[in-house]
Amino acid sequence: MVDKRKLNEKKFKNWEEFEWGRRYWYEVEGKLGWKARYVKEVDINENTLRFYQEIYDNEGRLIEVHHKYPIDEGHIRLKDKT
Repeated sequence: MVDKRKLNEKKFKNWEEFEWGRRYWYEVEGKLGWKARYVKEVDINENTLRFYQEIYDNEGRLIEVHHKYPIDEGHIRLKDKT
């Protein structure tokens, strides 16, 4: 059996623990100071509950979220692009 926790820790490098499970994430730097954060939430058995992408502008403000799992909801813009 594959140890899901070890695989998640290796891939994501960052995590927080909660009573319901864990939230893992890693960040990718984009052009012009933007960044994307990929977030995976799992239950105490490391089964995926949610997976989504957060987009931050060059000032570190969250401007867009893309929920990918369990249902792909597409990109949701939180702030007007100015």
